[in-house]
Amino acid sequence: MKRGKLQKKATVAVVLPTYCESENVERLIREIEELKLNLLTIVIDDSSPDGTADIVKRLQREHNNILLFTRPAKLGLGTAITAGFQTALSLNHQPDYLITMDADYSHNPQDIPKLISVAESNSDLVIGSRYCDGGKIVGWSSLRWLVSRFANLIASLAVGMMVHDCTSGLRCYSRQYVETVLNDLHSQTYEIQIETIRQARLRGFTVKETPITFVNRKRGKSKLTGTEIKCFLLYIVKSKFGRFF
Repeated sequence: MKRGKLQKKATVAVVLPTYCESENVERLIREIEELKLNLLTIVIDDSSPDGTADIVKRLQREHNNILLFTRPAKLGLGTAITAGFQTALSLNHQPDYLITMDADYSHNPQDIPKLISVAESNSDLVIGSRYCDGGKIVGWSSLRWLVSRFANLIASLAVGMMVHDCTSGLRCYSRQYVETVLNDLHSQTYEIQIETIRQARLRGFTVKETPITFVNRKRGKSKLTGTEIKCFLLYIVKSKFGRFF
């Protein structure tokens, strides 16, 4: 889906869903602040008991471009991302691009300008890909890599679009894409990554991948639960075979 001429200097909103990321969030936000971009950071924290929100509040005293929204409980990645999208679109000056990324420091903030550059070439959803040419993963076992590759293959078949890395959380969305699909995003957890690609295909938006290096988290614990894996698998099944149910 084509858009008109873009501004020379894009405005960017970085959406950071957080839960118990006190060991990573300060370093991550500081590196985002160091980027030569006109940006806003939107932190959606699910009442982290480890003081994540307190760290963000302290950073707000240093930077006037950080928004913090604390939710009453751990409500899931999908709803956190849509809450971040809603916040960005409610601003008087809406961003041209919205970035989503993990807050566990597995994604490199230095990749953000690269994703925006690809988006400026008339792409509505740019995925930072671990599996396209040039992509890389550091710190995973062979088994975990194989499971992830298989899951991504099944996911791409389910959504009907050949994407190497359907589950990557590092992404750049155009404002037009978010405005168009926001009311149709209903994911609660990690299946949001698949749902956004499916919505792009259904509505004719352009999806591209650009290689990144993903580094397995060094601090803190993974937040992926059995329930979230179940939701992810159920969404894939419904995407592919929903017409039969």
